[in-house]
Amino acid sequence: MILSGKEIEKHIGKEIIIEPYDKNRINPNSYNLSLSNELLVYDNDLLDMKKENKASKIVIPEDGLILEPNKLYLGRTNEFTKTDKFVPMLEGRSSTGRLGLFIHVTAGFGDIGFAGYWTLEIFCVQPIKIYPNVEICQIYFHDIHGDYDLYSSGKYQNNTGIQPSLMFKDFEK
Repeated sequence: MILSGKEIEKHIGKEIIIEPYDKNRINPNSYNLSLSNELLVYDNDLLDMKKENKASKIVIPEDGLILEPNKLYLGRTNEFTKTDKFVPMLEGRSSTGRLGLFIHVTAGFGDIGFAGYWTLEIFCVQPIKIYPNVEICQIYFHDIHGDYDLYSSGKYQNNTGIQPSLMFKDFEK
């Protein structure tokens, strides 16, 4: 079951943490999150799953930044989120999708217990100008049934910045 916007509001500050929170961003069954003013771009065209892939930081100026097609940009939300009771899910807003801007290509399924900022996998089909602090995606919450364990992986938990892939750590086991 997906929580309604009114149900999300009931749980804010208790079982659902969104900081900063703005009640004007509540939708009928989700909450809009905004884009920070920084992006990461991988330095190499060829990425290797078994190695740490270096990335460079780009600042999005107030007057906008033009993204290039066929290039992966990593961004993050301005909002920190946490819930130990619901399963968080992240999706792009239809308004951004209709511009050919995909903000979460994969991995929009959050783990119960995740606490941190969401790293966004940003990709566009044609050049597009983006701006910092724009409401770019939405988070929604599912009920969970049955026994469960809270997310405890150290890879992405309690992050404070954009998180490039840490898949290389899976090969170190």
